[in-house]
Amino acid sequence: MTTNERVAYFNGQIIPESQACISIRDTGFTYGNGVFDAARTFNGQIFKLTEHVNRLFHSLKYVDLDIGLSPDEVIQLTLEVTEQNLPLLGPNEDYWVFHRVSGGPNDPLAAMTSPTVVIECTPLPLKARSPLYRDGMDVAFPSVRRIPPECLSPNVKSSNYLNLTIAHNEVQEHSPGAWAVLLDTRGFICEGLGSNPFLVRNGKIYTPKGQYVLEGISRQTVIELANKLKIPVVEDDITPFDAYRADEAFITSTSLCVCPVRSFSKKPLQDEAIPGPITQKLTEAFSQLVDCDFVGQYLAQLG
Repeated sequence: MTTNERVAYFNGQIIPESQACISIRDTGFTYGNGVFDAARTFNGQIFKLTEHVNRLFHSLKYVDLDIGLSPDEVIQLTLEVTEQNLPLLGPNEDYWVFHRVSGGPNDPLAAMTSPTVVIECTPLPLKARSPLYRDGMDVAFPSVRRIPPECLSPNVKSSNYLNLTIAHNEVQEHSPGAWAVLLDTRGFICEGLGSNPFLVRNGKIYTPKGQYVLEGISRQTVIELANKLKIPVVEDDITPFDAYRADEAFITSTSLCVCPVRSFSKKPLQDEAIPGPITQKLTEAFSQLVDCDFVGQYLAQLG
């Protein structure tokens, strides 16, 4: 690559990002009709790419979109796009790696339209999020409830984030900088924007049942690590009251991996240490798994 512009895969070819032009009639834009997935790199290597691509194809099947590519082909294209973009990373930086698919243009004059397919890399917002590892994350429960599974499967990674966005905006009005974690329609803790919550109490880890949340790949990774460390994990209905009396808490997400929580709805946790001891054990185990000190990577960005 000879320019300072990142490239992306766009509908059959790898091109500079500025040349990727999506139709104004694309149903991803007009109707929110699309799915996506997001992986990240550690030291330039994509973590669990196969799992992310498999999840993408499960979402595609759910919404009846055929992109004309196999999972293996998507994996190879993803590696090619990422490899071409790696020289543009700065020291100690990494990428989000996104797969985005929409229903394509809704053109009444066209006999047939094809989905829009994009694979692109975006630098992780390390500097903006670095204080979360120093201070801990503040979490708030908005009044907006998560879409129930009987309306839309939570395991589909839909491009339509309106439900989560409205919840995020509400939280920012009352608690700037806090992260929204939605309750489900039954009043139990559910999930946040691209994140899964975990509570720790009396040496046990608690997290919402998988049937009500997007079972994130980082979530599953942490559950597997906890099992190896002989730390009990309970998937159950948990309430805001459970959160308020937790000893410690953390969230998992693709970009943050494991991030400590310091408060729920402005109520500090019982153990004010950041991170708590079990969160620290899981953080260290995750770092060893990916061969990257991701906490240090974030903290190095503090100015």
